[in-house]
Amino acid sequence: MVVTGHYVDDCWKLQSIILRFIYVPCPHTTEVLCESLMKTLLDWNVNRNLSTLTVDNCSSNDGMINILIGKLEPESLMSQGKLIHMRCAAHILNLIVKDGLEVIKGGIDKIRKSVAYWTATPKREEKFEENAKQLCISCGKKLSFDCVTRWNSTYLMLATTIEYRDVFSRLKIRENQYKSCPKDTDWDVAKEVFVSCLGGNSNEFTSVVDDVDVDGSQSCVTVVED
Repeated sequence: MVVTGHYVDDCWKLQSIILRFIYVPCPHTTEVLCESLMKTLLDWNVNRNLSTLTVDNCSSNDGMINILIGKLEPESLMSQGKLIHMRCAAHILNLIVKDGLEVIKGGIDKIRKSVAYWTATPKREEKFEENAKQLCISCGKKLSFDCVTRWNSTYLMLATTIEYRDVFSRLKIRENQYKSCPKDTDWDVAKEVFVSCLGGNSNEFTSVVDDVDVDGSQSCVTVVED
């Protein structure tokens, strides 16, 4: 568990600091999670000036918040603690985008498998770069594998692989073991969705999330569980 605190300093500037990295032993029950978080709040003496708690949208976190509210003093919380549970907007966005990606799942899976194949060994990476140079395509960007929990990593993976579209097609002819080359329709759908629709917007949400107004007498805490 990672606990991050957000607060407004004396100069009215929003500050963010990591309060603690916590190893939480199994089982990760609501009681165990609550105890670990409560200890951090007490150690940092922020249990009486807490504004909100931002956590992922899983049932264990819902239970943790309910138990935690009972341990805190309601009169010290904003709106008597009614607003203390702030659901993670980035996690909600990630779930929305993942549902949207299901529409072009086939094309993304083939691109993902292609990236996995050509980054599996240094020798394959070298062969990929050689073919890119033969096609006069700059190798300034490395192929990157995406992470299912980070939707923008899928965007970055596609943004890079689209530039190497001709390289993948060339390697399909020259490499017999390479069986996951995306079809032209897969490339066209990926390019239309991720370049035309999301191009240039992948970082805008981050700036919106960072633009937060907080009461100077209160603090916000973000909890991330691995």
